[in-house]
Amino acid sequence: MKNIKSQFIRQYVRASRSPWDDCSTILLLADVVNEQTLELNFNNYIYLHRDSVGKILGISISNSMLEKNPSFENRYLEGHDMTLFLLIYIEQITQFCELFSEEFQQIFMQTPTAFFAATESDWVDIIDNA
Repeated sequence: MKNIKSQFIRQYVRASRSPWDDCSTILLLADVVNEQTLELNFNNYIYLHRDSVGKILGISISNSMLEKNPSFENRYLEGHDMTLFLLIYIEQITQFCELFSEEFQQIFMQTPTAFFAATESDWVDIIDNA
């Protein structure tokens, strides 16, 4: 698996354009053109940015997703805004990550469905208590 290039997780080979000191991303959402071949289109996407030890720094979203959600100020979100944006798209994120279930489980130690079902209530609490 080490020699196969992943669409789901990407470790940088050069500096990121994000505002964070990130080393890798996990693709949480993209448009699926062909589910059989996992051909993706990146008109709509959400990337989770992580540092060198895997800490979550924030998410980046496509310009088209930002246009659909004008209450958010820019493409790079963290904290409360990141959590709120992820909640808005949690169902689509779960379905997308199921396509990469094996890789997802290697990172989060749960299936995408189990992980996001458990996480959703935590995220709602974060938003409610902000």
